[in-house]
Amino acid sequence: MITWNIFEIIGIVTFAVSGALTGIQKKLDVFGVLVLAVTTAVGGGILRDVIIGNTPPVTFRDPTYFIVSSIMAVIVCFTYHWLDKYQNAIQFFDAIGLGAFTAASANLAIQHNLNTLFIVAMVAVITGVGGGVLRDVFVKEIPYVFRQEVYAVATIAGAISFYYSQFYFTGNIPLYLCFGITTGLRLCGIRYGWNIPVPGIRLNDKTSARKFDAM
Repeated sequence: MITWNIFEIIGIVTFAVSGALTGIQKKLDVFGVLVLAVTTAVGGGILRDVIIGNTPPVTFRDPTYFIVSSIMAVIVCFTYHWLDKYQNAIQFFDAIGLGAFTAASANLAIQHNLNTLFIVAMVAVITGVGGGVLRDVFVKEIPYVFRQEVYAVATIAGAISFYYSQFYFTGNIPLYLCFGITTGLRLCGIRYGWNIPVPGIRLNDKTSARKFDAM
């Protein structure tokens, strides 16, 4: 029996929204928007399941992932003109999905007895960034994780917080802490233009900083 948790649901919904928004902005047809939404939502999870040996991947055993992703894509198609009013809407939903999948995947790694910090962090990173990387590659953009933005670093920080907090807290506290740290760092990076240094670009060059308007 496949058990869902709130973070998986949040991750599927928000990543599907970011994928659908990207597809519409890139002038894809309805089928293209649907494919991009589903790919963004389930891509990282498929990679995670293959790596940890959870095969066939949950996505292929439970159609709910495809159904939820497809429903969100349809909703975005009808509400795009409203969502498009908000600057950086894609990055906002992407940040929520990143935090949700980081928490869910770090927890799944522990459940599969992958109890080292390195493995927990890598599983979390692969799941968190996998769908977004596929989305950006499909629309011929450089993925966020390879740009200046605080992206994979936020995922790693969240995974580390989960790994160590599980020794001190019981229940879902480590999950909430991981989600909060990952999402918070990503949103702060967007809002305040936090960037990782890039060779050949001056550290005081603010032209690439991104501003996040509160939604």
